[in-house]
Amino acid sequence: MSAVTTGPDTTTGAWWRSAVIYQVYIRSFADGNGDGIGDIAGIRSRLPYLAGLGIDALWINPWYPSPMADAGYDVSDYRSIAPEFGTLDEAAALVREAHEHGLKVVLDIVPNHTSDRHPWFQEALAAEPGSPERQRYLFRPGRGEGGDLPPNDWRSVFGGPAWTRVTQPGGIPGEWYLHLFAPEQPDVDWTSPDVRADFEKTLRFWFDREVDGFRIDVAHSLVKAPGLPDLGPDVDTSNSMTDRTDHPHWDRDEVHQIFRGWRAIADAYDQPRIFVAEAWVGRPERLALYVRPDELHTAFNFDFLRAPWRAAQLRATIDTTLAAHAEVGAPPTWVLSNHDVARHASRYARPQSERAVHALQDLLDQPADLALGRRRARAATLLMLALPGGAYVYQGEELGLEEVEDLPDELLQDPTWARSEHSDRGRDGCRVPLPWSGKEPPFGFSPEGAAAAPWLPQPAGWRALTAEAQEGDPESTLELYRTALHLRRGLAALGDGPLQWIDSPPDALHFRREPGFACLVNLSAEPLPLPPGADVLMTSEPLDRGGRLPSDAAAWFSTEGS
Repeated sequence: MSAVTTGPDTTTGAWWRSAVIYQVYIRSFADGNGDGIGDIAGIRSRLPYLAGLGIDALWINPWYPSPMADAGYDVSDYRSIAPEFGTLDEAAALVREAHEHGLKVVLDIVPNHTSDRHPWFQEALAAEPGSPERQRYLFRPGRGEGGDLPPNDWRSVFGGPAWTRVTQPGGIPGEWYLHLFAPEQPDVDWTSPDVRADFEKTLRFWFDREVDGFRIDVAHSLVKAPGLPDLGPDVDTSNSMTDRTDHPHWDRDEVHQIFRGWRAIADAYDQPRIFVAEAWVGRPERLALYVRPDELHTAFNFDFLRAPWRAAQLRATIDTTLAAHAEVGAPPTWVLSNHDVARHASRYARPQSERAVHALQDLLDQPADLALGRRRARAATLLMLALPGGAYVYQGEELGLEEVEDLPDELLQDPTWARSEHSDRGRDGCRVPLPWSGKEPPFGFSPEGAAAAPWLPQPAGWRALTAEAQEGDPESTLELYRTALHLRRGLAALGDGPLQWIDSPPDALHFRREPGFACLVNLSAEPLPLPPGADVLMTSEPLDRGGRLPSDAAAWFSTEGS
């Protein structure tokens, strides 16, 4: 056996240290009123399904009023509900009913930018340069003759410049404003006391309504370097997973002071609220800074998500993650898919190289074997759920859904599609509405007789992947998730705690968790014998006739008495 890799202290009993949280992409989860868009009524109708799955909480993507330039991540009012999703009263009922089902509720907060329709930005547009209204955002004069050039060389994540010039009354060209994402998403200036106070007010607004926590959108981007210096030539400014020291707008050290203030607010409640950071950073050590004891509780592990289906890369990612989190006493948070990346069944369907990938654009030039991708995805699920810490499940992965790669061009809505001049198809393929039942679209996503079709079309082939079709089938992906999640709840070894690697062939991963549990993942092309005396709890694929674990499969087994 190899040396023990220790996990964080388990004495606190905090639910978030071991939680499995289900991501609800609200537009695509369930449509309660037949308009083709998912809503709060749809979520409420499916709470028994979520509770039966065996999760601990749900995270809901933004449900706030928004022009929807970026699927709700352009917020015009942080303390209300978009009419297409429901009302504040319905939101309160959802939180109450989720709690009655034993489920926590985590919302999404977007602190890097607002919508350009937010009252603050409209006030800023109407105000003069240097006014208090403009100081809530990052307005700057342009460079060059007449100020015709952007203030610096920063680029938008969605493509194109990160600056847009405004027009003053009378049609006179004016200042430029920063938007690291779409022009409809102006960045706020976190040196402004107004900005800090208003976001703290938003936290308390929802915490007072019994919401259990927040996922923080682009948590690593809030602070910009004084003077907004150029990045310089030969820099991919759209890549937020930078390892560059002193980057002018990604992962700056000053951001941690903001989150220490947020943590104090969360801890002030009788049942402390929690945060999870979306922080795309270059090294595990940088990620761990966000989850120090006085900062955020957890942070998504995107290194694990991006790792190829290869034993060496997966083990290296697991080891560095565990070590970095142990240094600060925090639990890792594992994730395989979300609303911003190609679904992992499709990523694993491609030939696996050493290259870390997550976007559809990285996959389109490679042949896909979806049966193989789903097989690997099932094994990856058992691996993820056996690792120390918590995990996130993206809606539909429990059904084995693949990325929809052939959506008609005219239906694509991700701003990346337009901003890239139609060269990058963006993220719509992982956001297609879920198939619940029936043989034809909308597959139970909308009520029978709904007037509107789902906002994105569902593949006809999903008739075999509906929740109804998989219900009760012991070989289905849905039942695999249910079995694994319920076992995970009942096994004292799983969740937060230490991990011990066991010697294995180079194309396998084998580890022990105490008391009495082990996980074996076979990433090789040949079947792998189980350890002598292994008491199998579950496998992602049936064992072969010789009792061996097939290729691209995982097994959980008890080690009690062995």
